[in-house]
Amino acid sequence: MRYGFRLPWRRAPVPETKAAHGFVAFQEEMQARWTGRSYESLAREGFMRNPAAYRAMRLVSEAAAAVPLLLYDGAEELDTHPLLALLARPNGRMGGVDFLETLYGHLLLSGNAYVEAVALDGSLRELHLLRPDRMSVLAAADGWPEAYEYWVGGRARRHAAEDGMLLHLRLFHPLDDRLGFPPLAAAQVALDLSNAAAAWNKALLDNSARPSGALVYQPKEGGNLTADQFERLKSELEEGYSGPARAGRPLLLEGGLDWKAMSLSPKDMDFVEARNGAARDIALAFGVPPMLLGIPGDNTYANYQEANRAFYRLTVLPMIGRTLSTLSAFLARWHGGDLRLVPDLDQVSALSVERSEVWSRLKEADFLTEAEKRQAVGYSE
Repeated sequence: MRYGFRLPWRRAPVPETKAAHGFVAFQEEMQARWTGRSYESLAREGFMRNPAAYRAMRLVSEAAAAVPLLLYDGAEELDTHPLLALLARPNGRMGGVDFLETLYGHLLLSGNAYVEAVALDGSLRELHLLRPDRMSVLAAADGWPEAYEYWVGGRARRHAAEDGMLLHLRLFHPLDDRLGFPPLAAAQVALDLSNAAAAWNKALLDNSARPSGALVYQPKEGGNLTADQFERLKSELEEGYSGPARAGRPLLLEGGLDWKAMSLSPKDMDFVEARNGAARDIALAFGVPPMLLGIPGDNTYANYQEANRAFYRLTVLPMIGRTLSTLSAFLARWHGGDLRLVPDLDQVSALSVERSEVWSRLKEADFLTEAEKRQAVGYSE
C-alpha cells in the first residue's frame, strides 16, 4: 500500500559536504605485506636479495659439504669402494662437493631435497639433484606419498614412491606429513623487515629523506578549503607522495599550507639497529652464530674460534649426520652389506682443539689398552 505522505524515516538523503577546519591529515593505511613461503619467493627475497640470509646459507652448506666422508662396512673402514667413487663424481656436471653443497642448499631453502638415482644393467651409475620447486608430491588415499612428479618444460616425469629410484630428504615440519619446513621461512618476519628497511633507506636517500606528517591550512584571510580543493589536495598527496618509491619526496605547497612532521624521523627509528636485529634473527634460524656474519654488537661467544666450534657442533654436524644416515640407507641397497657414510671429524680444523684434548686424555689413561684407545677415537682395532 502506498501513502500520500512521507514517513519520517524515509527522508530524502542530505548531500554530504566536506569541511576542512585547520588541517588536512594524510595517512596511508598500514598493512604488513609478507614474502611468500614458496621456494621461488624465499630464493629471490632471501638468498638472492638479503646479504645476511645469503651468507648464513652459504656458511652452512659450504661447511657441511667440505667435511670429508668415510665409508664403513660394519666396523671396517673401506678405503676404496664404487660408492666412494660415485660420491666423488656423482654425475658428469658436478663434483662431490658441488653435489653436497647443492643438496644442503635445497634443504635450507626449501626444507626438501630430491636425489634421483640413474642405474644401468642393475648398477648405480649416477646421482642427480632435482629442484624442489619443480617437484609435486602425489598423495595416496591414506595420505602417504604415492608418487612424485617432476615438471620441466611443461612435461612431467613420474617416479613411484616405492621404485627406489628417488630419495626424498626433508626437514621436520609440524603440520605437513609429506614436505619439510625451510629454516628461512621461520625467519620470514626478520627477512622482510631487513629488506623493507633497506628499500626504505634507499628511497629516503633518493628523495632527500623527509618524513611524512600533516598539511596544516592556515590562510591569512580565514576560511576553509572547499570540497573540491580538499579532494584535489588529497588526490595529489596519494598519487604523488605515497608508497616507498616516493618516500621523502618534498612537497610543493601553495599559499596557506604548512607541513608539520608527525612520524618518527629515520634517526629515531634507528634503521641500522633494526637491520642488525633482523640479521641476528636470520642467523638464529640457520643456526649460525651472528659473530661469524660480522654483525656488530654480538658478544655471545668469547672469541671467533669458540663461535666457529659451536657452529660445527650445533649446526653443521647434526645436519651432516641426519643427511648421511638417510643417504647411506638409500645407496646401500645397490651394493649390499652394512654400508654407512660418516663424517671424518679428524679433518675438520674447527674441531682440532677438541680432538687434541681427547688424545691427551687417552694418552694418560693407563687403564685402557691400545685397542680400546683406538676405538675411543673412532679407529678400528
